[in-house]
Amino acid sequence: MNEKICLVTGANSGIGKVTAKDLAAGGATVIMACRNRDKGEAARGEIVRETRNENVDLMIADFSDLSQIRRLAAEVKAKYPRLHVLVNNAGSHYSKRTVTVDGYEATFAVNHLGYFLLTVELLDLLKSTAFARVVNVSSEAHRSARINLDNLNLENGYSGWKAYGKSKLANVLFTYELARRLKGTGVTANCMHPGVVGTNLFNHVGGLAGKIVRLFTPFMRTPEKGADTVIWLASSPEVEGITGKYFVDRKEQTTNPQSYDTAVAARLWEISERMCNSI
Repeated sequence: MNEKICLVTGANSGIGKVTAKDLAAGGATVIMACRNRDKGEAARGEIVRETRNENVDLMIADFSDLSQIRRLAAEVKAKYPRLHVLVNNAGSHYSKRTVTVDGYEATFAVNHLGYFLLTVELLDLLKSTAFARVVNVSSEAHRSARINLDNLNLENGYSGWKAYGKSKLANVLFTYELARRLKGTGVTANCMHPGVVGTNLFNHVGGLAGKIVRLFTPFMRTPEKGADTVIWLASSPEVEGITGKYFVDRKEQTTNPQSYDTAVAARLWEISERMCNSI
């Protein structure tokens, strides 16, 4: 990864931090996109100390705020001439329906619109970089989900788990559509499931479900294990040129039948554009 420039979102903890550390250890220049400056600085300091790589940059953005995502993209484009790897990892889960500053349901906004807007804003930079890669962290939670394009804000019948599953299905639909739109550019786009990892992703889960999740957290996968396929997709020569796929433990897997509906994917893209551009 020497001389490669990589952007990892949600990089101050969990899978994102492990990914950022591994890429830095491989010699890459790593841009850590984090929501909290203090936590981001602490993680950056740890990564620099352990990898002895000073080329670790910290940029701040709250992915529930589209204006901050635009600002992040502008900062990246102003500072870096190329971008070899974009890892969309920042995500969240809300047990109760929450609305962002932009007026959107928070799980969908952070987990899908965050990926979508940052990637679209950086597309020209990615296209200008030879063999650039986009890696989207999705989840097996997408398998039981179904997206209703007329109710993306989940104003009716909200459930935290349902919202999370739909946002992860949106990740897969977005990845496949992105790969189709990038055909011939040399830029690849893939998504993956990290496993059930013991991170702070579900800190917003309340009630009995939240207690159960936190009870079993010590028995879940480590962030290191969860990040393995992310790192592999971001850096391995084995997957060079492979695009529009979904991976679990480095193996390609089929996905939810709705994820292959190109009409749904194209419409989701158009709606996402409108949602982002209207702010």
